[in-house]
Amino acid sequence: MEIGQKVRVKGIKQRIPGNIVNRLKQNPIGTIKEFKMVDGSGIGYWIEFEAEMGTWFFEDEIEPAS
Repeated sequence: MEIGQKVRVKGIKQRIPGNIVNRLKQNPIGTIKEFKMVDGSGIGYWIEFEAEMGTWFFEDEIEPAS
């Protein structure tokens, strides 16, 4: 996964606000804006969606958009 890549959210492990969940149900495709190491073993990705809404996802929650 690279910065600028389009991805699809395929699942959510952590708690996120309901308004973001509702938007993801309408359109789960966003763009990777940055990433960081989390818990010493994984990578977290900041995914930005329409209307400049965004949140962090773990790498197993996203996949490349087709």
